[in-house]
Amino acid sequence: MTFKRILAGGAKNFVRGGSVTFATLLIMTVTLTIVGFLIFLSAVLTHTLSIIEDKVDVNVYFTVDAPESQVQALIKDIQNLPEVVAATYTSREDALADFRERHAEDDLTLQALDELGDNPLGASVAIRAQNPTQYEGIVKFLSEESVSGGLIDRINYFQNKVVIDRLAAAIDATQKAGTIIVLLFAFASVIITLATIRLAIHNSRDEIAVMRLVGASNMYIRGPFIVTGILTGLLGAIITLAIFYPVTWYAGSALSTWLGGFNLFSYYLSNFALVAGMILGAGILLGGIASFLAVRRYLRV
Repeated sequence: MTFKRILAGGAKNFVRGGSVTFATLLIMTVTLTIVGFLIFLSAVLTHTLSIIEDKVDVNVYFTVDAPESQVQALIKDIQNLPEVVAATYTSREDALADFRERHAEDDLTLQALDELGDNPLGASVAIRAQNPTQYEGIVKFLSEESVSGGLIDRINYFQNKVVIDRLAAAIDATQKAGTIIVLLFAFASVIITLATIRLAIHNSRDEIAVMRLVGASNMYIRGPFIVTGILTGLLGAIITLAIFYPVTWYAGSALSTWLGGFNLFSYYLSNFALVAGMILGAGILLGGIASFLAVRRYLRV
C-alpha cells in the first residue's frame, strides 16, 4: 500500500510540477542528448582508428629462389600467430604483374625488365596485426633463423617503425582523451541535472516540512521525489531517442564521406537496443539518484 502511495505521489508531483517539471525535463533531455552524442562519438572514434590500423602493415619479402612449398609453410605459421589478423600473399608472378602495371607508362623501365629475361622479383606477404604494438614481436619471430630458414630477403618493419610507433602512441592518446571527455561531460551532466532537480524539490520544502511534522519516514518522503526523477529521466530518454532518429538520418548521409564511410543512421538502427538501453538506463539512474541526493543533502530529510 505504501509503495503504491509513493508511486502515485511521484506521478502527481510530475504532473502538477508545471513549468518546473518542464524545465527539469528539458535539462534531462539535453543531458541525455549529450550522453547519446558521446556514444556516437565513441563509435566514430573506434571506426576511424580501425581504418587507420587497417592501413598499417608489415611486408615480408622472400628471396627470389625461395621454394614455394617452404614459403607457403612459413606463411601458414604466420597466420597461426595469435597476433596476426591477416596475412596476404603475393606470388612472384603477381608481383611482376603489379610492377608492370605501376610502370605502364615508363617504357625505359619495362624495356630493361624485358632484357633481364627472368622475373627479378620475389614473393611477399603483407602482415596485419591486431594492434600496432604487436608488429615488433612478429618481426622478432620471423627474424629467427630457425623459423625463416634463409627464405626471407628483407622485412620493411624498420622503415615503417617510426610511423607504427607514432600510430600506436596516437591511438593510445586518443583513447585516453576520449575517456576524459566522456567523464567530464558525464560529470557536468550530473551537476546540471542535480541542480535542476534540487530547485524542483526546493519548491516543495513546505510540503516536506509538514510530512516531517506528522512523523512520515524518510523513505516515504523521498519516495515520491525519486519516482518523479525516474519518470523525468524515462520521458527525457524517450524524447532523446525520438530526436536522434531524424538527426542521425540527416547526418548519416551528409557526414558519411567525411567520417570515412561511417553512417550514423545505420549505426543507430543496427545498435538501437544498445543505444536505447544506455540512454534509458542513464535517464532512470540520473533522475533517481539526483532526486535522492537533492532531498537527502539539500533539504536535510
